[in-house]
Amino acid sequence: MTFILTVRRLSRALVRNVFELGYFTWLMGWDFSLFILNIVTPKRPEGKVVYQGNDGHGGIWPEYIPPAKGASRCSCPALNAMANHGIIARDGRNISFKELSEKIIKSYNFSPTFCLFVPRYIAHILGRSYTNDRFDLADIDVHNGIEHDASLFRDDTFHTFYQGLPSARLVTEFLACATGPAPKPPKLEVHYPTDAPQAPYNALTDKIALDTTLTKADLSRAIGRRRVEAKQNNPQYSQDFTHKNFGSSNASTLLLIFGGRTRDLATFLIEERLPTGWEPRLRDRFGLTLTKFNMTVFPVEMGIKEEVEEPLNLM
Repeated sequence: MTFILTVRRLSRALVRNVFELGYFTWLMGWDFSLFILNIVTPKRPEGKVVYQGNDGHGGIWPEYIPPAKGASRCSCPALNAMANHGIIARDGRNISFKELSEKIIKSYNFSPTFCLFVPRYIAHILGRSYTNDRFDLADIDVHNGIEHDASLFRDDTFHTFYQGLPSARLVTEFLACATGPAPKPPKLEVHYPTDAPQAPYNALTDKIALDTTLTKADLSRAIGRRRVEAKQNNPQYSQDFTHKNFGSSNASTLLLIFGGRTRDLATFLIEERLPTGWEPRLRDRFGLTLTKFNMTVFPVEMGIKEEVEEPLNLM
């Protein structure tokens, strides 16, 4: 009986590994094709990055409502913002993984390959089916799954178990590190309705130079400082290669999708709200591919000097 169980276990592992290898190969082949198509096709026009008929077209997003008591939120500002605007369930509960993929593509102009890879990865971390199952936003904050120590915008779970709210201190310190020039004005003037909601005043922005942009070097410095701080103050600190890559990936999104624009990011990171008039700054016709994304993530991670200054701790 033990022998039969062992054979079945090994067979299942072999089938899963072979399937995952073939799936990943297919996905990256599709992704690279979209990467090439983005190079040879015209970009989406400014003011029309979000297609007509979708939430956010023309820079007009559904009403922003802060989360009510009992709502489910997570450590990802992009998903929280979607819930706060009602693009996904406002209470952040009972969300389909497949539905999430479709909404992210339409709202943030990620490629279909990106939006298949990441939600499917989250589903598997939770032991669920991407195709059939659902989740609450807070579910994805299982520690050292997607959520990790040394986040740029959340205190470590050792200090703050609930990860659904940003740390005002960390967000402010991060945005204050921007050294890039003011963003270029749009080539086309876009007019918004005169009754469009105005951004509420937030005192935190008084401490930030809003007419700046973030650079890759800024991200590397901010991530490096945060890792050192977290390691010094968190006796249970842990980060492996995967989680370091998550950190650099999340930060790189701010450059690619938000163009590193501090003014937009202040609203997005502090209030987890999409500013009126905002649209994805990446205008590639087939969205942000994994291939293009990694071309930013790699130099950001490799630019973190703290990674080569700390002891190796081989034993």
